[in-house]
Amino acid sequence: MLTIDGSQKSGSGTIVRDAVPFCALTGKSLRLFNIRSQRKKPGLRTQHLTAIRACAQLCQGELRGDEVGASEIIFTPGKKIIGGNYRWDIGTAGSTIMLAMAVLPMALFADAPSRFTITGGLFQDFAPSAFHFQQLFLTLLQRMGADVEITIIRPGYVPAGQGEIELRVTPLTTPLQPIVLEEPGPVEKIEGIALSSHLRQRNVSHRMGEACEKELRREGYSADIRIVYDETDQPAFRKPAAQPGAVLAVRAQTGNGALIGADMAGAIRRSAEFIGKQVARNLLADLHSGATVDRYLADQLIPYTALAAGVNRYRIPRMTDHVAARLWLVEKILGARVSVQNNTVEIQGIGFRSS
Repeated sequence: MLTIDGSQKSGSGTIVRDAVPFCALTGKSLRLFNIRSQRKKPGLRTQHLTAIRACAQLCQGELRGDEVGASEIIFTPGKKIIGGNYRWDIGTAGSTIMLAMAVLPMALFADAPSRFTITGGLFQDFAPSAFHFQQLFLTLLQRMGADVEITIIRPGYVPAGQGEIELRVTPLTTPLQPIVLEEPGPVEKIEGIALSSHLRQRNVSHRMGEACEKELRREGYSADIRIVYDETDQPAFRKPAAQPGAVLAVRAQTGNGALIGADMAGAIRRSAEFIGKQVARNLLADLHSGATVDRYLADQLIPYTALAAGVNRYRIPRMTDHVAARLWLVEKILGARVSVQNNTVEIQGIGFRSS
């Protein structure tokens, strides 16, 4: 049995959400303790619990100690990963995208295509947004050879949640291809979406978009930001959001194929103008760092590059606890070889294939 101390590196839920699917892929039993010990509310929260239970369901594995607040779990994976239709409801505004990212590595090596319908939050602080996942992360994963698509059915915000996504995954027939992005190159275009739900009368989407475009123009960049209003009588997606909320997401693409994104959700006493300016400033900070991926992709790509066949290399804006944690886990569980020099991450993938 593999034993992992969850207080190491970031001491965050990332360790929980990576360790369980990695062990499911490799067939290793896992004892994970000191779960999220460095967080204000240590132990498993509802979103982590739903994610690891979903992983266990996919492989017909066994979980012990899986309850809210638990500081230790034991996971024994099943013999194979089973595709099909699955539906999970986090029950809170917890991140649907984090749950999707937990099950995705397993679904790529399942015995059949999968369709996951997940209910919870889509846009909130401290979690990847559905737009970033769709427009940046999946774009790079598709370059690596994966066939994955996401549909946003209903926006979901804090505190009500009740957002809904559908993720469709076709299993790989060959290993993932490595990704090499060593030089950013010139910015070719910046585009984005300013979405608000039940806030048309306050012009929130327009105000976010205009503030962002103005801040980018100061640095010599133009942007094409789509203005979207989601209302009960005119939903922007299949279903209108359950509550008012807003999000701004932008993406820069360079001539060398680098992708840099930034986003921010609305919150109480957070003005539309502040959101627009801050998103632009975050995007500019990562662009000016010389990175080829943004601060979120920096760690999100690590599990897939570790599973790929060959040497992966890309430049990150800066080293973070999440990057360190994920590099540590892919070495410890998957056996990938990793190094970081001058913010360039290099990962020798293991060329993983389903058994």
